[in-house]
Amino acid sequence: MTYFPEEVLEHVFDFLSYRDRNAVSLVCKSWYTVDRWSRQRVFIGNCYAVRPERLIARFPRVRALTLKGKPHFADFNLVPHDWGGFVNPWIEAMAKSCPGLEELRLKRMVVSDESLELLSRSFPNFKSLVLISCEGFSTDGLAAIAANCRLLRELDLQENEVEDHRGQWLSCFPDTCTSLVSLNFACLKGEVNLAALERLVARCPNLKSLRLNRTVPLDMLQKILMRAPQLVDLGTGSYVKDSISEPYSNLINAVFNCKSVRSLSGFLEVSPSFLPAIYPMCWNLTSLNLSYAPGIQGTELINLIRHCRKLQRLWILDCIGDKGLAVVASTCEELQELRVFPSDPYGAGNSIVTEEGLVAISMGCSKLHSLLYFCHQMTNAALITVAKNCPNFTRFRLCILDPNKADHVTLQPLDEGFGAIVQSCKGLRRLSLSGLLTDKVFLYIGMYAERLEMLSVAFAGDSDKGMLYVLNGCKKLRKLEIRDSPFGDVALLMDVGKYETMRSLWMSSCEVTLGGCKVLAKKMPMLNVEIINEEDQMDQNSDESVKVEKMYLYRTMDGPRRDAPHFVWTL
Repeated sequence: MTYFPEEVLEHVFDFLSYRDRNAVSLVCKSWYTVDRWSRQRVFIGNCYAVRPERLIARFPRVRALTLKGKPHFADFNLVPHDWGGFVNPWIEAMAKSCPGLEELRLKRMVVSDESLELLSRSFPNFKSLVLISCEGFSTDGLAAIAANCRLLRELDLQENEVEDHRGQWLSCFPDTCTSLVSLNFACLKGEVNLAALERLVARCPNLKSLRLNRTVPLDMLQKILMRAPQLVDLGTGSYVKDSISEPYSNLINAVFNCKSVRSLSGFLEVSPSFLPAIYPMCWNLTSLNLSYAPGIQGTELINLIRHCRKLQRLWILDCIGDKGLAVVASTCEELQELRVFPSDPYGAGNSIVTEEGLVAISMGCSKLHSLLYFCHQMTNAALITVAKNCPNFTRFRLCILDPNKADHVTLQPLDEGFGAIVQSCKGLRRLSLSGLLTDKVFLYIGMYAERLEMLSVAFAGDSDKGMLYVLNGCKKLRKLEIRDSPFGDVALLMDVGKYETMRSLWMSSCEVTLGGCKVLAKKMPMLNVEIINEEDQMDQNSDESVKVEKMYLYRTMDGPRRDAPHFVWTL
């Protein structure tokens, strides 16, 4: 390979994943240099792991940047709202040294209107902005993106907290804007300018993905489908119209002419009589997201599923029940990803899913490799059956809403069931545990989950041995999240070198003490050990035996961060 010209190596490197590129860049100085000047896409899993200036010095020609901010447990409200994760320093540094930036993807970060304004004016070739679970900005910032990013192809807003100052931001797209391929504003709560939306859709012939918010009415959906029959991904709004209305009749005609849709989501509020209008669209669907559609239940929901025989991805509420999941199993043989969310996390309900629905899915959907399943009960026998029927799982997340509940038939811990999952599914990379679990399940994980990269644990284990089994056995582990478990300083400090190969460790409501955290910080200066002390019940001079409520440990090349609020201590 040393005899290949650099141009050839650059072409070869383009086919590698970012992890493989990281590896080949360590082979020799020549490959390091080729990687440095040719890498255009960069992923940063923790915005505090490296300074933006260091990133730019390493990859001066970066065109696409992905950044993650808050820890994953922020999705469960375990991370304080004002913990940090600010994107502005990154945009300022990129604006100064990398004007060629074209794509920015942010997750769990704080984004201000000023940041979006700077972004829109600093990168003349900017094409794609994806914001996932971000906060701090308003429609004013979106207006700046619309007005100034003349080559914009993608604006994707997913699960963000957006302050809606007015509904006119869509009007800021200039009449010359014809480049949009993807537009998603489903998370916005305010009204939008419908006339501007219709004009924008009409003049973007390459628009493939469009997800609307709940204020877009039925008659506008019909007009959009007539204007953009080329749509592949469609997210609908909130419809409560009667099926005998004129807009409903017009929609039926539009749906018949829209044969390209493969992904459908939405239906926040809908009358069951509306559903037959979309049956013709269902025959070709490969993705269906009804996780925000509590109004679709029972027979209507099952009838809809029966029209979706090509589904590969399904997100749905547990009101589908075990009977409905059996229909999914018999109808959707190509299913690869299933997420079943709780319609009422705090209520018992009459149509909740159980282990029977999961077993049915495993028997009918042998290609399933990604699962998120909220339920009220589970058994070891069911998990063993699922492991046998679906050995290709790469992601398995089971959330029992009563986190300490045992096998409801045998009253035994669920150790053997999860043990079967990790033993049978050799490619498992992400695992979330729940239910009554002892140290034994962690022994199984350490023994068999050789490719596991992310593990989330809550209310599990008996002693420090459980955590040690995982740290000693899972050689590829990168993220470990633990809450409300009996792991303490012994587990934390037994093999501190392990944390150099991991991205992060989160522990909350465990047995870790302030003294243990201080010892870890002293031994590992390349790690940031953050103590999150919201209640101000202790200070850094407190008794070292006091338990730490929340600890976040992560690898960094930048030292303690400069924007930590008063309740975050970096040891």
